Amino acid sequence: MVQLPKNRFLDFGWLKQFMPRGLYGRAAMILIVPIVTLQLVVSVVFIQRHFNRITVQMTNAVVLELDYLLSEVNTAATPRAARQSVERVIQPLAMWIELPGAPVDTAIRLTDLTGPRVARTLHAGLPNLTGVDLASERAGVIVGVITNHGPIRVGFSRDRVSASNPHQLLVLMLATGILMTLIAYLFLRNQLRPIRQLAKAAEAFGKGQVVPYKLAGATEVRSAGKAFLDMRSRIERQIEQRTLMLSGVSHDLRTPLTRLRLGLAMIDDDSRDDLERDVEDMERLVDRFLSFARSDALEDDPEPVDLASLTRHLADNAARAGQNVVLGEVADPGPYPVRRAALERALENLLGNATRYGSLVRLSLVTGRGDLRFVVEDDGPGIPPDAREEALKPFARLDKARNQDKGSGVGLGLAIASDIARGHGGHLRLGDSADLGGLKVEFVLPR
Repeated sequence: MVQLPKNRFLDFGWLKQFMPRGLYGRAAMILIVPIVTLQLVVSVVFIQRHFNRITVQMTNAVVLELDYLLSEVNTAATPRAARQSVERVIQPLAMWIELPGAPVDTAIRLTDLTGPRVARTLHAGLPNLTGVDLASERAGVIVGVITNHGPIRVGFSRDRVSASNPHQLLVLMLATGILMTLIAYLFLRNQLRPIRQLAKAAEAFGKGQVVPYKLAGATEVRSAGKAFLDMRSRIERQIEQRTLMLSGVSHDLRTPLTRLRLGLAMIDDDSRDDLERDVEDMERLVDRFLSFARSDALEDDPEPVDLASLTRHLADNAARAGQNVVLGEVADPGPYPVRRAALERALENLLGNATRYGSLVRLSLVTGRGDLRFVVEDDGPGIPPDAREEALKPFARLDKARNQDKGSGVGLGLAIASDIARGHGGHLRLGDSADLGGLKVEFVLPR
């Protein structure tokens, strides 16, 4: 069976590039388009059918009167007799006449909706018509006709060939449409405000901020808001419970570790140094567990921090600690709200990992179109692309990718940094360093 290719103009996918992306714009379009379409349809139908039909009927009645008036003029023997003949009927017909009269040119204003229809009807009913002047508001309608006694001019009121106020319905419809659109806009704004507040609260919580949110709006919006508040409470309780649990475990482990250290101090044996190093490693692991537990806990509120100065400060600290860390590009994005202590802990973990597996490390701060990035690069062995997702998980140890003989750990360095990045609304991205050849870690924050 042969499958015909899809026509992209039939699936209306090409319209998406012209559609508004926000909920407010789409709701406004759904509201305004039917109102405007209804007004256009009613206007076209009214003008084309009803209003034009009435205009033709009224103009045909005037054509009969003009035909009778012209027959009186043409049957008279002289122009004088013609004037005397029409004087008897000109007043009852509510017209005026010039006999003889100057020629009349056809003139119609651009804003005259019924003028062309009036002129066509007069020309069709009066074969000797020379012109129709509809542009003069004071004179009304002036027609020029060729008679047996020469050209004449006949004038009458415009109200006799078309409705006196043809724009009243259109103006009323337009004013009513604008008023209803304004009312609907205010109602729509009130309905969308709770959704916006919910989106702001969810976005702030994704960045580690807790902003007050009150249930409001329609029933569905209230249900979504209540679900969000319940989820936020559960996440906060889970973070608190994990922090308390690991803190308690770490505290409980310190007591036997202290006793082991005291017991080792009383032993005079060649294996004492190795046992003390094992105790130190255990204490270091306990500290890493506690650091991981506190990495995404909502300890403090974000505050504006000069990230350029923070980048230079971290590089100076690393240099004082004997680490070969150099500064790369350092942009100046200005004050940015972050948790300074958590951010420093994440970047120090990244720098510590990089110096552990590489001999040269470069720290940079770059800005993009919608984000800013702390970039840590080294000249070490790097991490294969298929193992990078696993490397961001807690307690992941990539023996093939990183040399474990150069340092001990439990696979929490990248996990802690990743959790802190997510707590600021960003993420951690792993890649290859273009010029150093090792691993490139990007700590991405939204702007």
